[in-house]
Amino acid sequence: MVRRWSPDGIPAPIAAYNHLAAVPEGHELVVFAGQVGTLSDGSLAGPDAEAQARQALANIEALLGTLGATPANLVKLFTLVAGREHLPGLRAALRDTLGRWFPDGDVPPNTLAVVAGLATPEIVVEIEAMAAVPRRHPTGE
Repeated sequence: MVRRWSPDGIPAPIAAYNHLAAVPEGHELVVFAGQVGTLSDGSLAGPDAEAQARQALANIEALLGTLGATPANLVKLFTLVAGREHLPGLRAALRDTLGRWFPDGDVPPNTLAVVAGLATPEIVVEIEAMAAVPRRHPTGE
């Protein structure tokens, strides 16, 4: 499975993440496009960062399922939030979801960037992911 760790002698992470993650042998790295808080009908889960982040993470979990994978396969997250005022809602969604996905605290690396805006003014959270999934056959397809 994915190995995640924060080496001794390096400053501790400032939030819930590890500094490093490694893809195990026999796995391939799958890169996810940024996921936003859209429901299956294309509408936003809500106007706020917490609702959008929860849905973006649910979308990541659903995409993992299409690969026969789970959040345990996550190697890295990259989180974008459109403005510091949205950080509390984003952090609540991350805390709850990552706590459910990784009850042992073995969370993947996660970069968080506060940006001026995302694809549309209504979107306030976008989350990219990378996962290590077992190779299906030698070509990786």
